[in-house]
Amino acid sequence: MSGAVARLAQVGGALRAAASSLIKSEKDADNVPSADIGLIGLAVIRAYTARRGQNLILNMADHGFTVCAFNRTVSKVDAFLANEAKGKSIVGAHSVEEFVSKLKSPRRIMLLVQAGKPVDDWIETLIPLLSPGDIIIDGGNSHFPDTNRRVKYLASKGLRFVGSGVSGGEEGARHGPSLMPGGNEEAWPYIKDIFQAIAAKSEGEACCEWVGDEGAGHYVKMVHNGIEYGDMQLICEAYDLMKRGLGMSNKEIGDVFAKWNTGVLDSFLIEITRDIMYYNDDDGEALVEKILDKAGQKGTGKWTSVNALDLGMPVTLIAEAVLARCLSAIKDERVKASTRLEFVGRATTFEGNKEQFLEDLEQALYASKIISYAQGFMLMQEAAKEYNWKLNKPSIALMWRGGCIIRSVFLKEISAAYNRNPDLENLLFDDFFNKAIHKAQPGWRDVVAKAALLGIPTPAFSTALAWFDGYRTKDLPANLLQAQRDYFGAHTFRIKPEKANEKYPADKDIHVNWTGRGGNVSASTYNA
Repeated sequence: MSGAVARLAQVGGALRAAASSLIKSEKDADNVPSADIGLIGLAVIRAYTARRGQNLILNMADHGFTVCAFNRTVSKVDAFLANEAKGKSIVGAHSVEEFVSKLKSPRRIMLLVQAGKPVDDWIETLIPLLSPGDIIIDGGNSHFPDTNRRVKYLASKGLRFVGSGVSGGEEGARHGPSLMPGGNEEAWPYIKDIFQAIAAKSEGEACCEWVGDEGAGHYVKMVHNGIEYGDMQLICEAYDLMKRGLGMSNKEIGDVFAKWNTGVLDSFLIEITRDIMYYNDDDGEALVEKILDKAGQKGTGKWTSVNALDLGMPVTLIAEAVLARCLSAIKDERVKASTRLEFVGRATTFEGNKEQFLEDLEQALYASKIISYAQGFMLMQEAAKEYNWKLNKPSIALMWRGGCIIRSVFLKEISAAYNRNPDLENLLFDDFFNKAIHKAQPGWRDVVAKAALLGIPTPAFSTALAWFDGYRTKDLPANLLQAQRDYFGAHTFRIKPEKANEKYPADKDIHVNWTGRGGNVSASTYNA
């Protein structure tokens, strides 16, 4: 009996040991890093960002990558895994430590959180848990100076930081966004396969390429957003001219946008504007006419305008688009002004050929878009010089051809222009755009003139035309401005080379005693 008991004890011990070994091996398997990339940001506090984060994860999983999802509110992770992510190569984590432990080396972590302090807070949380060579990617709309700072800071910790623009909204995130990565270039080989796999494709090419050093990726996304502001404002002005100028119905306006979307203006924003015009509320009224005319903004358009001023670049259309949103925001004051400030003009209604005006309006919109992009690329070109970045302009145009909000057939020609001449000084010097802008001019001028005569504001159309006329003018009246500055403030001026002489040499800052009563000491040197 004692022998049987002993044998049973032996068997029991062996079973316990086997069970213990099995449990240990399962735990060890759980601890083996399995995720190709991790993404932080599923909270509902910013629903748009949350949906974009979830959709990017699903996109990555669809392309064969294993993704680890994490959020401070871990219940959001569980809900995501139980629903949208169920059955896919997506794992979750209930702590930052567990999240990091599930990532393959070098760890690739993408943050989709609110720009500003939250990004810095997450960086500080992650640093103690990471190893040299690990990569943190900020996929939010961060301001590029912050990205400059973070790249340098994390490099001092032995870590690689990438600031990537992500455009395309929820749909783009799910099915193919435009991605604009920049930062520590050592990270690019480790994220390239994922980024180019999930990015939108245009003629078989991924709408994603390495942009440049430091904050270059977020800078290009900032300019992208600025151009988006301009495109949207131009479309709104075209809508206003059709609605108030021509007295067209929303259905008729939608039909015009539908037609435009088959030609040179074929683009995402024209397409969705068509859909908006056709969308009626339950009572049959166009929903757009019920929406309060107070525009919101997140700040990227303002950043673009401020940076343009800092660099001395005349990016007028984006600035006007930002200011138009600001004007819309003072609704109460505008309501009061509408009762006190009357329209005084020779014509109160449109007189002329309606069909011709619509053709002219299409050309005005096309020409103004060309100006907006020309200004945007001028700004990026100057930024590259100022910040010592090597920006690839053909690749930037390619990145914007698919997946992003400003995607359009138009961008194919921009990419082609810079491929023909990578050192192209201005988009308007390319034969394609030079011909297009000259063809559009008569209608463009007529639209701006008629809008002014009817009292319908067209700040974007008007500033685009004014910029064009200024840019093509050899001698601007700034000579008088410089004389005025020197007269009242002794700020000096320069003489035209062809007018230079012994008294007024061309390479000297000159001050003149205009009245005979002032002194001959200048206040400062000339600075154009």
